[in-house]
Amino acid sequence: MANWGFITYYCIITVLIIAYVLGSIPSAVWIGKRYYGVDIREHGSKNAGTTNMLRVLGRRAAIPVFALDFFKGFAAVTLVGMLMRYDSDINAAWLINLKILAVFAAVLGHIFPVFANFKGGKGVATLVGAVTGIYPPIVLMCFGVWLIVFLFSHYVSLASMTAGCCFPIFVITYSTGQWSRYSDISVTFIIFAFFVAGLLLWSHRKNIERLKAGTESKIYIWKKQGPENK
Repeated sequence: MANWGFITYYCIITVLIIAYVLGSIPSAVWIGKRYYGVDIREHGSKNAGTTNMLRVLGRRAAIPVFALDFFKGFAAVTLVGMLMRYDSDINAAWLINLKILAVFAAVLGHIFPVFANFKGGKGVATLVGAVTGIYPPIVLMCFGVWLIVFLFSHYVSLASMTAGCCFPIFVITYSTGQWSRYSDISVTFIIFAFFVAGLLLWSHRKNIERLKAGTESKIYIWKKQGPENK
C-alpha cells in the first residue's frame, strides 16, 4: 500500500465516491413520489426500503424497489472490480478489500442518500446486491435461510437478522474444509462478515423490541396489501 502511486489513490477514491453515489439512488422515495404521490418515509415504519414499500404500497411498488436497490449494490462492487483489476499496484487480496470498501460505500449511500436529504433505508437489499458481486454462492445460502425463516414466521425483520447472523458462519465454512480449494476468501472478508451481522442486528434494534412485544407486523407474500389493492 505504501508503494501505491498517486493515480492509484485517485482511482480508489473516485470509484468509492461513485459507489456511494450509486447507493444514494433513493429508489423507494422516487418511486413512491412519482407513481403513488407518497413519501414512503412518512408512512409505515418510515423506512425507505422494500419491506415498508410492500407493507404500505403493495407488491407492485416493492418489487422494482428491491430490484433497483439490489442492482445498485451489485453495480458498485462490480465497477470497482472492473476498474481496479487493471491497476498493477493492486493485487488480488487488495482487490477484495477494495470491493469490501465499495460495499460499505454503497450501503452508506443507501442509509444516508445525498439525493434524499440523507434520510434513507436500512440498506439490506443494497448489501445483498453488493456482497453478491463478491461471492454469489454465500449470498444464495443466506437467501435460503432468509426464505425458510420468512415462510415460517412471516417476519421480514426476523428473516433478515437470521440470514445476517448465518452470513459469517457460511463465510467461515466456505473458506475452510472441503470448500477451501474453491475459495480465495480473506481474513478481512471474514471480519467483514461478522461486522455485517452485528450491523444488521443494530439496524433492526427497533424491530427486535417489537418482536419481543409481539407488535411487529407480519408480511403475507400472497396476501393483497397496500392501497393499490383496495
